[in-house]
Amino acid sequence: MKLRYGTFSYLPDLTDDEIAAQVKYALDQGWPVSVEHTDDPHPRNVYWEMWGLPMFDLAEPDGVLAQITECRRAFPGRYVRVLAYDARLGKQTTALSFLVQRPAEEPGFLLERVEGPDRTQRYALRSYATDKPAGARYAGA
Repeated sequence: MKLRYGTFSYLPDLTDDEIAAQVKYALDQGWPVSVEHTDDPHPRNVYWEMWGLPMFDLAEPDGVLAQITECRRAFPGRYVRVLAYDARLGKQTTALSFLVQRPAEEPGFLLERVEGPDRTQRYALRSYATDKPAGARYAGA
């Protein structure tokens, strides 16, 4: 299963040149950029671990690309994404978010159904990745 997460999720994985072009676009808009990673890709897990601090006042994408490369090297079996923030309206909002790395094998999700009172049914998604402890969820980790 290929996780669909972020702005370009239905396109083929971005090359490094395409990532650089998207980072350059974000910087041209005046958006600070940050790099994050996780081994729990649940769709409601919006708070991933930050790799370094958000990068402000950059003109060229080279600094961001260096951080992406370091994060990929440190966590080869995790999801890595780039986020760009827009604070023009007085509150920080995500303007752009896309994956720059995914594990070689993505375990997928289980749809769990729970029967409730009066024959109501509720559904929940559970990631197969969370069956193992953090740090041991992917073979390459």
